[in-house]
Formats: sequence, C-alpha cells, structure tokens
Amino acid sequence: MIHVSKINPMRKRQWQKFRAHRRGWWSLWIFAVLFTVSLFAEFIANNKPLVVWYNGAWYWPIFYNYPETTFGGEFASTADYQDPYVAGLIQEKGGMLWPLITYSYNTIAKDLKVPAPSPPDLEHWLGTDDQARDVLARLIYGFRISVLFGLALTFFSTLIGLAAGAVQGYFGGKIDLFFQRFLEIWGGLPSLFILITVASIIQPGFWTLLFIMMLFSWTWPVSVVRAEFLRSRKLDYVRAAKSMGASHLRLIWHHILPNASVAVLTFLPFTLAESMVLLTALDFLGLGLPVGSASLGELLAQGKANLQAPWLAISGFVVTALTLILIMFIGEAARHAIDPRGIQK
Repeated sequence: MIHVSKINPMRKRQWQKFRAHRRGWWSLWIFAVLFTVSLFAEFIANNKPLVVWYNGAWYWPIFYNYPETTFGGEFASTADYQDPYVAGLIQEKGGMLWPLITYSYNTIAKDLKVPAPSPPDLEHWLGTDDQARDVLARLIYGFRISVLFGLALTFFSTLIGLAAGAVQGYFGGKIDLFFQRFLEIWGGLPSLFILITVASIIQPGFWTLLFIMMLFSWTWPVSVVRAEFLRSRKLDYVRAAKSMGASHLRLIWHHILPNASVAVLTFLPFTLAESMVLLTALDFLGLGLPVGSASLGELLAQGKANLQAPWLAISGFVVTALTLILIMFIGEAARHAIDPRGIQK
C-alpha cells in the first residue's frame, strides 16, 4: 500500500484538500460503508440460515444446497429451513444461526396478518411489497446491484472514451475529422427507442443492459480528452520525448494521458450517479432488469401503483436520493481538490 507521504507533492495537496472538504470526506466514508455492507447482503438478509449444526455435523446452507433428507426429512428436494417441519427436525438434534433479516429479496412472506402490501412491523421493518416480499431485504439487494451496475458502466464507458479521445486528439487530421462526424451521428441515435426494441426481442439482463448502455455512454469523456491531447501534443516535453524516439503508445500512455485523465476524474462520481439513475428509470418503466430482480426503480414503480402503501415509495425514494446525494458530495469534493483555483476550506 502506498503511503500518502510517498505521493508527489501535488497529489498530496489534492488529497489533503479532499480530506479538508468535510462534506465530501464524510460522504465518501458513509457511501463506502453502505456499499461494503451491501456486498455481504446474503449474510444480512437471507431465507437460509448462516450455519446449521445437526447430529454432530456442521452445514453451511448459505453456500451449499442440502436436501431435506440430510436432516431426517422425507424429500430429496432442497430443504426449506423456514418450514416448521424441517426446523423442528433440526432443533431436535442441533440448531440454526439465522441472519439479521430472515428473508431474501425474492422470499414470499407466508404469515402476513394483513393482505400485501403490509405495513412495517417487528417482523418486516419496512413492510412488504405487493407480492409479500420484504422491502428492507429488497432495498439492500437493490442498492448493491444499482451501485455495481453504475460502477461497471462508468468504468467501461470511461475506458473506451479515454481511448477514443486519446487517438482522436493525438493524431488529429483526418482521424479527428472522421471521429467528430461519427460522434455527431452516434450521439443522435435514439438510445431509449433502441433499448425498447431490444427489450421487446430478448429479455434484458444485467450484462445485456450494461452492453447496450455502454454503446451510448462511452462518448462523454471524448471531448475532454481530445481537447487535452490537442493542446498537449504540441508542448515542449512531448516534442522532446518524440525526438528521443518515444513511440506513439508511450507518448499517449506516459506523457499525455495522465494530464488528460485528471479532468475526467472529476466527472466520474457524476457519471456514476447518472448511470444509477438511468438503471432506476429503466426499472421504473419496466425496461430494466428481469421481473423479480431486486431493484430500486421497481420499488418506486410499486409505490406509484400502491398509493395506499406509502412505505414503498418512501423507502425507495429515500435510498435513491441518499445515494445520489452522497455521490454528488463526493464528486464536489473531488472537483474541489483537483481544481488548482480551489481554496481549502
């Protein structure tokens, strides 16, 4: 691990300015903690126990599927640990350790006292949705998949955009002219209509949505990187490196790209927020993840369809809004740290 003191002075000052931006610094910590917790969603909200000890042996249902016959049952199908019969068999010769929330994102609650969607109670802290699924469990899983999708889309689109902008700005001439015309045509394509068409042909999934959205989201850093390359390729240090025999790849990768990527870094948190909003909007419209997937947008759609159950819309809105606010504060702090005109607060 690289210690801050070993970073060059400019990067060290930028890091200090970022930490001095208290709102952004605490937002980064809160977001990191929430995301880290969501990565272990199966250990927090699951309809399977974390561990089972039975007849002197240890079993791990969270990792493996065990047949009911393993615990003295009659059927060879996967054991339902919430079935009173199976639970009784296990309790006779052992016990179970359950996660904090005994429901997964797709678990149907069968013991509701009122019709679904049911209001919050001691069993379901944020109530259930219109299909009797625990809202808190769906929020944890939905938050995780939204952030992972946003991070993946931001990473791949930025990587492609950096490469395209670097080639376009470094070589210039006809390559630059061709790329500019291509970007004008590509940017004019109706991405939403294309997505609707694809969704009507195939069932969109995580990777399908990621690929389709990446086709239209990679263009955002091109103009910034292109402008920096057009400026930097004429500077003395680049010309000196070129006269010493440096290859095009070395000039792009080692001499120009580090300076060009600084401007792109300030936009990454906002691009992440935009990616998450896009997935939420598509799920809200029914064009996103497959039916039944944990999704913030699907929960908001349920809130719209069930106005008599305000906990659905409130839960989805609060989690979505809080996530976007944290990301925006992080982006604000990053821009403040990188901006040479920024004044440390």
